[in-house]
Amino acid sequence: MNETPHTLSASRTLWELVTRRAALTPDRPLFHQDGRTLTFEALRARAERVAAGLYDMGVRPGTVVAWQLPTRIETALLSVALARLGAVQTPVIPFYRDREVGFALRESKAEFFAVPGTWRGFDHAEMARRLGAKGVFEAWDDLPDGDPSLLPPPPSDGTAVRWIYWTSGTTSDPKGVLHTDRSLLAGGSCLAHALRPSPDDVGSIAFPYAHIGGPDYTVMLLLYGFPAVLFEQFALPDALTAYRAHGVTMAGGSTAFYSMFLAEQRKRPGEPVVPSLRLLAGGGAPKPPELYHAVVREMGVQLTHGYGMTEVPMITMGAPDDGPELLATTEGRPPEGMEIRIVDGEVRLRGEAVCRGYLDPRQTAEAFDEEGFLRTGDLGRLTDTGHLVLTGRLKDVIIRKGENISAQEIEDLLHRHPAVGDVAVIGLPDAARGELVCAVVEQPPDADTLTLAGVTAFLRTEGLSVHKLPERLEVVDALPRGETLRKVLKYRLRERYSGTVK
Repeated sequence: MNETPHTLSASRTLWELVTRRAALTPDRPLFHQDGRTLTFEALRARAERVAAGLYDMGVRPGTVVAWQLPTRIETALLSVALARLGAVQTPVIPFYRDREVGFALRESKAEFFAVPGTWRGFDHAEMARRLGAKGVFEAWDDLPDGDPSLLPPPPSDGTAVRWIYWTSGTTSDPKGVLHTDRSLLAGGSCLAHALRPSPDDVGSIAFPYAHIGGPDYTVMLLLYGFPAVLFEQFALPDALTAYRAHGVTMAGGSTAFYSMFLAEQRKRPGEPVVPSLRLLAGGGAPKPPELYHAVVREMGVQLTHGYGMTEVPMITMGAPDDGPELLATTEGRPPEGMEIRIVDGEVRLRGEAVCRGYLDPRQTAEAFDEEGFLRTGDLGRLTDTGHLVLTGRLKDVIIRKGENISAQEIEDLLHRHPAVGDVAVIGLPDAARGELVCAVVEQPPDADTLTLAGVTAFLRTEGLSVHKLPERLEVVDALPRGETLRKVLKYRLRERYSGTVK
């Protein structure tokens, strides 16, 4: 068999890619986690048995299955098993709570819901019961198991919608993003061909596997036949033991990860924090140029940053052989097959990695222009070399640690607080997080004094996820407003507070 990453990327479905890689390098490791290793052939064989178990439970091609699971080998097995069946799967980030999870279950019309039970002190099974979820089952050490010989044939159409991912937009509710196997394969192929890994590399997945980056990264592993270390909970310095033990060569995730590794390196100047590490890579949040230069200078590794979103998992990526200036100040170049058009400053996209649209047809109609380009809401420009520079966003979305946060969702909840007259929630630049969440509040007369602790406690009682809580509070006499429609001028607030540190 004379397969190469480029011929493997021609696979029509994710399951086809899994079987082709398993035949090519069956005994090579795919995932390492907590002393366990899963090979490429074991992924194929065990996923088929899990698929058969799911089939016995009533899961069929086209059945919608939601899962809210941490980054574990079992999570990857369940996801690949669902791909084998041709089910429609809708991953939900593990730290989402009642508001987001309930919305996802209702909008997707999920018939089954896989949860981890109690994880990190939170009872996901109880939440599922509270929300009236259908077909709830726990997927931890024990996964459904059955006889693969009883399975129907695997799916052959890679263009059918079989994935629903969730992203926050400019409205309070998240949006259900529709993907196909082919769009996810295209995204993972783009990432892989940009980073140019080798079979000798060792990667890492330290972000939620339920993120769009989960299949993106897995496709890269399947194409190039190298393993990754999985982290159920990522924290430094604790995770360094696993990085060193497995000789990780490629790490990252987003701006926050770069900052954490750099902070650890600064504890041991001149001594590589991970001796085998050669590359940090990621995306999902703005990357300050000074952070790039500090990583390269102090860690002695390369840093390549990219641009992606739930709708298009890989848009551009810095290449290892781009010069320092381009790597520091741009998001890299688009891969072959990704068209970028700048219209009135806005970045628009067309290509195989672009999603099929949204669950809500109205959102789909608004998102694509008459020529089929996706309106990203991001502002940018292309350099003479074809590299993309992002300059801002049309959308009112805050990107914190690679996760989109709707400002309006937080504002709507804070408007319920008796001590809040009006509020504007903005994102402010932050080296560790990409952006931090700042609530700027105008109080009614004679209101009780607000504190950040009081605001976050109130939002917790309203069911807001922890990762969306404001990290900064500013109380003003009056919010700046435009003269015509009296809209709050958020850009003035960003200008006022971006240069100050609290």
